[in-house]
Amino acid sequence: MLQLKSMVRVRFAPSPTGFPHVGNMRTALFTWLFARHHGGRFIVRIEDTDVARRVEGAVEAILDSLRWLGLDWDEGPGVGGDYGPYYQSQRLKIYQEAARRLVDGGYAYRCYCSPQRLEEMRAEQVRRHQPPGYDRRCRYLSDEERFDYEAQGIVPVVRFKVPLSGQTTFTDLIKGEVTVDNSHLDDFVLLKSDGYPTYHLANVCDDHLMEISHVIRADEWLSSTPRHKLLYDALGYSLPHFAHLPMILGPDRSKLGKRHGATSVVEFREQGYLPEAMVNFLALLGWSLDDRTEIIGREELIRNFSLERISKTGAIFSHQKLLWMNGVYIRQLPVEDLAQRMMPFLDRDLPASIERPVDKGYLLKIVPLIQERMKLLSESAELTDFFFVDDLAYEADLLLMEGLPPERSIEALEQSLPRLQALPNFDAESLEGLLRPLAGELGLKTGQFFGLLRVATTGRTAAPPLFQTMEVLGRDRCLKRLRAALGRLKD
Repeated sequence: MLQLKSMVRVRFAPSPTGFPHVGNMRTALFTWLFARHHGGRFIVRIEDTDVARRVEGAVEAILDSLRWLGLDWDEGPGVGGDYGPYYQSQRLKIYQEAARRLVDGGYAYRCYCSPQRLEEMRAEQVRRHQPPGYDRRCRYLSDEERFDYEAQGIVPVVRFKVPLSGQTTFTDLIKGEVTVDNSHLDDFVLLKSDGYPTYHLANVCDDHLMEISHVIRADEWLSSTPRHKLLYDALGYSLPHFAHLPMILGPDRSKLGKRHGATSVVEFREQGYLPEAMVNFLALLGWSLDDRTEIIGREELIRNFSLERISKTGAIFSHQKLLWMNGVYIRQLPVEDLAQRMMPFLDRDLPASIERPVDKGYLLKIVPLIQERMKLLSESAELTDFFFVDDLAYEADLLLMEGLPPERSIEALEQSLPRLQALPNFDAESLEGLLRPLAGELGLKTGQFFGLLRVATTGRTAAPPLFQTMEVLGRDRCLKRLRAALGRLKD
């Protein structure tokens, strides 16, 4: 069991070099759950120092995705806090000062190698089948050589002086003890020539200054952690606890990517997934409550979350399971809540001829009829458009029921019209009381007769329960559609 000596302070520190994908948000969710479980602080920090790769709109998309999932932050953009600023691009002096301290203390050095020289060095390493890495040429420059480079106006980078021997060991709360030979580490860059830090320097400085107690991040950063430990030691900082999350894999057990389908949280939102379902699904990517529970609410997740239950192996992302889970959550929603969530999708996807916004009272009558069949909010228009359009568009062949000649279908509709017109109450119970006996009177199977009425009133062979649908459509609309169907059959 993890023993906590002080307040839990954890951070989610995305880089706006792309739009948020499920890997990012799984990390954010686990970090948030850990903070909420321990009554700690969840901090959002934007690591925007990779200027060349920064994507316009990515910061807003990241923050919007956090809000959509309900992952509120205690410190960070739009919230503030005592440890800001929370954008690394506004903290450059901190990193530059740290780099200067490391150089002055003999833990780092200035490197004047040109990009061309580094490229040639890497090509030669590949040719010789050597491991890639900086050859430390500038580590051993004399003061005179450094002076000459400075005189030429070359702006150096700052590299960390990795010990040439020995080992670096740290304990990961998920992986256990990890040891790396220092000889396998190269002298990595801390500060670039433009004055911007690399990830290594910036996140070590900020995690220390923001008093981060636990660093919970993706498995891909495990190999960088020995470098970070060396940096913590050189700067005289206390090491936080580390927990590296298992990789998310596709069904083929390769790293999850676009070839496996949607991976962007923005895409899932636009497709009509519920945030509650996404949170539940993401929580089970590498963590479990037990070996059987699939549907877990937010409060239960907070109550039970622990790093000890995180798997060491990769987690399989199944779109099929997510779709199933979303359907479960949709069916559990109160009717009014589901109607409200459907409104933006109806506005987006219904034919342009339909007046916006749709009538909320009318929609509340429709929702109970389609809720059991819905798996995605993006199906809203597809499942309900026949309730809103004036004229149905469908192939006349759909009106031809198996074993029912056209003339019998015409007779059935002609017999139905006046009786439906005269029916005192146009509700589901009254409609069934009229139409079920009428099928027998006409000598038709109920499947044939009701199938004919279903196509005539909805334009489709599969639709919600017939009598309830006709009640919601109303007498006038049903009669109009039955007459139109009769015309099609006669034609």
